Amino acid sequence: MSIKLEHVYYTYSPGTAYEIHALEDINLTIPDNQFIGMIGHTGSGKSTLIQHFNGLIRPTQGKILYNGEDIWGEKYNLKKLRSEVGLVFQYPEHQLFEIDVLTDVCFGPKNQGLSQEEAEVEARKALEQVGIPEKLYKKSPFELSGGQKKRVAIAGVLAMNPKILILDEPTAGLDPKGRDEILDEIANLHKMRGISIILVSHSMEDIAKYVERIIVMDKGKVAFDDKPKQVFSHYKELEKMGLAAPQITYVMHALKDRGMDVDVTATTVEEAKNSILKALGVSVPKNEQKNLTDDN
Repeated sequence: MSIKLEHVYYTYSPGTAYEIHALEDINLTIPDNQFIGMIGHTGSGKSTLIQHFNGLIRPTQGKILYNGEDIWGEKYNLKKLRSEVGLVFQYPEHQLFEIDVLTDVCFGPKNQGLSQEEAEVEARKALEQVGIPEKLYKKSPFELSGGQKKRVAIAGVLAMNPKILILDEPTAGLDPKGRDEILDEIANLHKMRGISIILVSHSMEDIAKYVERIIVMDKGKVAFDDKPKQVFSHYKELEKMGLAAPQITYVMHALKDRGMDVDVTATTVEEAKNSILKALGVSVPKNEQKNLTDDN
């Protein structure tokens, strides 16, 4: 189940004084079972781009293919596409509207044609996977904490069994503990369900820890599209875009500049720790040595 963008352009308010070129010549492929991070400064085009993936926005120019079919072709079933390519917005209030949590999460499956009983099975499975306890099922979603609302919004999309899950800043506004919990659950979903996940985030540490591929957007274009180590090796170019590499990258470069033989491509605390220990001549446990050579 892949999404392919071919020479996609998008312009807001074309032909007016407010014309803005949001996307320019985007060429991307989102394959099966890949965990992708998308980063970019405010106004870089990333939010506009992800809304093209499930047909919420129609490109001004170019093609968007899902499993080889043009999603804007005549008689294409956009409703089916949106159940297979799920998008969770940054603000969960925009997606929560029913009287209680369980009813809200049942909405998507019922809209797909499932019976009430079938919808509840999918809803309960999704709620369990995002860590919402049963005692909250009959509460109004608007009585929940910010983190719980985000989980319920994610569950509402998961209950439709999407093949691709897109999350726009899922940790915005959360404390560090809540952020780590949600990201761990998202990573587990990727493993358990085998679905592709696109994580839009401004946190380089989050991106570096979880994803296997990073797409960097800048001024409506794809600036970089590679593995995390390769992308963060361009940390000086990222700074010019108003971005930054993970703090670990700066620490490792500083150590290297001071003469330590460390791996400047380390992107996680674990990789950095093992590289520093090795440089100091301290033996690294065998079960951790793979982090030294893992190209992420």
